[in-house]
Amino acid sequence: MTEIIQVRNLYKSYWRDSIEIPVLNNINLNIKEGEFIALMGPSGSGKTTLLNLISGIDKPSRGEISVNGTDISKLSESALAKWRSSNIGFVFQFYNLIPVLTAYENVELPLLLTKLTKAERRQHVETALNIVGLGDRIDHYPKQLSGGQEQRVAIARAIVTDPIILVADEPTGDLDKNSASEILTLMERLNKEFNKTIVMVTHDPHAASKAHMIRHLEKGDLILEAV
Repeated sequence: MTEIIQVRNLYKSYWRDSIEIPVLNNINLNIKEGEFIALMGPSGSGKTTLLNLISGIDKPSRGEISVNGTDISKLSESALAKWRSSNIGFVFQFYNLIPVLTAYENVELPLLLTKLTKAERRQHVETALNIVGLGDRIDHYPKQLSGGQEQRVAIARAIVTDPIILVADEPTGDLDKNSASEILTLMERLNKEFNKTIVMVTHDPHAASKAHMIRHLEKGDLILEAV
């Protein structure tokens, strides 16, 4: 398998007034196509920052991030936004669904930025909702769904553009045990059946055990631990 994500000598720090606050220190990481990796570590260790850098939400202070052959650390803000929309699917802890939109409309949102026709958008949305097992909830609003179902809608929205990489930040953190298990099973399926490369931040050892590899972050340093 080819390496789809290559992180080289990555540093990230933030400034508070005149004080530099280091977050990530000389991170080097390779992720192969079709791999499922979990990032773990205590609060403040830098795991979400690393996820944001890999997905192009944030930019490094120093170093290089190559994703599918593109050095995203050198892209302009507008180029980076365009790149994200076609390459990355985002799954968050709190779903980020729009309450006044149906499941269909929430999933369709990323497609409104594309050149797809209305009929093509409908085909993509229905396919995504069927993959996550919610084809029969297409006209339901978020308030009519359980937490697990809301997260499934969020995952459908993340995959509707057929991104090459899924990034998930604590995707089971707001769910009960049964719903969390169902979401993890779905993510495993997306990885195995659809060959989605997944980078997941989690504090849950059970969730991390579903990954091919676990990487621990401690005070901005990366430590390897194979599953």
